[in-house]
Amino acid sequence: MTVFIFLGSLLAAMALGIPIAYSLLLSGVALMYHLDLFDAQILAQNVVNGADSFPLLAVPFFMLAGEIMNVGGLSKRIVNLALTLVGHRRGGLGFVAIVAACLLAALSGSAVADTAALAALLLPMMVRAGHDKARAAGLIASAGIIAPVIPPSIGFVIFGVAANVSISKLFLAGIVPGLMLGIGIAVAWWWVAKRENVQPPPKATGAERAKAFKESLWALFLPVIVLVGLKMGVFTPTEAAVVAAVYALFVAMVVYREMNFAQLYQVFVSAAKTTSVIMFLVAAAMVSAWLITVADLPSKLVSLLEPFMGNQTLLLIAIMLLVMAVGTAMDMTPTILILTPVLMPVVKAAGIDPVYFGVLFIINNAIGLITPPVGTVLNVVAGVGKMKMDEVTRGVLPFMTAQFIVMFLLVFFPSLVLVPMRWFAN
Repeated sequence: MTVFIFLGSLLAAMALGIPIAYSLLLSGVALMYHLDLFDAQILAQNVVNGADSFPLLAVPFFMLAGEIMNVGGLSKRIVNLALTLVGHRRGGLGFVAIVAACLLAALSGSAVADTAALAALLLPMMVRAGHDKARAAGLIASAGIIAPVIPPSIGFVIFGVAANVSISKLFLAGIVPGLMLGIGIAVAWWWVAKRENVQPPPKATGAERAKAFKESLWALFLPVIVLVGLKMGVFTPTEAAVVAAVYALFVAMVVYREMNFAQLYQVFVSAAKTTSVIMFLVAAAMVSAWLITVADLPSKLVSLLEPFMGNQTLLLIAIMLLVMAVGTAMDMTPTILILTPVLMPVVKAAGIDPVYFGVLFIINNAIGLITPPVGTVLNVVAGVGKMKMDEVTRGVLPFMTAQFIVMFLLVFFPSLVLVPMRWFAN
């Protein structure tokens, strides 16, 4: 009955069109009344405590870094570098999108920011070259969701806080799986592109490649600073976010000189608006997380999943299917905040490495950004490309399938995550 009250009130509020953050608060209030624990002071205290977290300070700074890179010319130079490296191959512009997405993912960690930049820069080029617009848009959308997996990742920050798991270990564990997602959609794009009769751009000369590399060097140095700093213990993930934002600001205004103070104001406003949405979601979810613990819902879920507890692979498959279903109707951040406190006790009881589970969980939630009908990243591409949602959905299917295959490959072979993580950590 407790589970029904929580899920029923949450889904009913969402069905009425109430924003997810307010829906979470309403479901929390409903659960408090059901448990005879309603107290406005406890409600307010959990909301305040939910947002009062030092690790969560990484979110606004990574968002700010992503906004600065798009306006300040860093993203444009990364795309140009990828164009000179792989643009001449058959379907070359698609491979440019994938390479550029992996590089941008190592700079900002925001799927929405990276996808918007890629769609604005590459979608018109791919359409002019003769690629099917829906397929091109689908590829860019699927490439954009690599950002929450390759560090620095906002998704890992939120999961690390909600699950009390080391964010630094999550960052290091996400490198290889993120690259595998890129390889997966590259194989799918190769299969799609060979059926199209599109003339690739001419091969860049050595001088053009050298020039592109030189111009993008300042941008490429950012992930090196972040990863080396984390590995060497120079700074925490939160401090790394500050370093990323300050460095991106310096490069955009002093080195590239493509951003002025008038644009800087708009960048701060845009980053602040996005951050406020995420932080309010986090604060509202903490009410539900506290009540989930008080109502002992995790133990009830453990008993429901008892048949799978003896086999970690079967348990992970069941959880991944559950997250896939939720991801079709809910955005990434609320999914993380709602399911993490419920699933983590189950994961720990089964003896599954929390960092390994975190990587799988974030990959699944990232793919949820391109699964209809919600599909936040699909909406971004549709908006930038002035396309209908069903067109982008049709175009994304082969690439989304490839990424799900990669995810389940990681379920069956945990060493693909754990071995590289230990290697990077050492």
